Amino acid sequence: MKLSREIKTAILVISAILLFIWGYSFLKGKDLLTSDKNVFVVYDNILGLAPSAPVTLNGFRIGKVNKIKINPDGKLLVELQIQNDFPISKSSVAEIYDSGLVGGKEIAIIPNLEDKSVIDDGDFLKPSRKLGLTENIAEKLEPLEKKIQLLLDNANVMLANINQVLDASTQANIKNSFAELNKTLAEFSQLSKSANQMIAENKTKLNSTITNFDKTSANFAAMSDSLAKANLGQTVKNLEKTLSSVDKIMADMEAGNGTMGKLMKDDKMYNNFTDASKELELLLQDLRLHPTRYINVSLFGKKEKPYIAPKEESSKE
Repeated sequence: MKLSREIKTAILVISAILLFIWGYSFLKGKDLLTSDKNVFVVYDNILGLAPSAPVTLNGFRIGKVNKIKINPDGKLLVELQIQNDFPISKSSVAEIYDSGLVGGKEIAIIPNLEDKSVIDDGDFLKPSRKLGLTENIAEKLEPLEKKIQLLLDNANVMLANINQVLDASTQANIKNSFAELNKTLAEFSQLSKSANQMIAENKTKLNSTITNFDKTSANFAAMSDSLAKANLGQTVKNLEKTLSSVDKIMADMEAGNGTMGKLMKDDKMYNNFTDASKELELLLQDLRLHPTRYINVSLFGKKEKPYIAPKEESSKE
């Protein structure tokens, strides 16, 4: 069968139109010759995700982004084209992430291996997004920017207050203060020079004083060594022993033991001692008044005079 030129021309035009439609769809990221599944994800913010962006599973590309549409509520509806060779559960998560500093945004499928239900064409996946390096830096710099702005505002307020305080009178007082400070520093410098001169003039005396102090320190060290070598411990022990003996004697005396204790505590012994002292006093009084009664020297055998007891009243004369 021989085709006419018009039929050949029509077939060529139709083929060209179909090829153009396929090429245009392919350039837009949609392949008309495949039977992949189209699933959807709704995001609040797609962070710059573009159509034809790769869709990966564990880092392996399994599809792409077909198109992005804005819903009436302001959220973004993203259509994903996923190959049928990779079954994905319905509870899987579609996470937007940054592929690198130069690359754009991509979508990573995070599957739920415990869910055995597989998505069908037109199902929805759970949305998620992961901040990239730039977003992380921006998010961390945002509170820092607020703090810096607050610091600048406080600095402006402080400078304004300083300008209000530093009026002409205050500036004059500050200048006078600096002048007085310079004067004080000059006097201090002169005093320092005088002190240096005095030290130079009395250097010999100072050296002598330091030498004497060194000798005194050496003598004190020697005395300390002597005290350290002395058996102070044994001396202290002996002193404690002596004090213990004294305490024992005092305790015996307090208890009335021994002669001194009985003398202090026994009234009978005290009375006997008092009586003996009184008798001795009468004897000495009688000896003084009548010595011949006790010392009688006679060459011719003179008889002794009879003893007459002294009267007790005579001791009171």
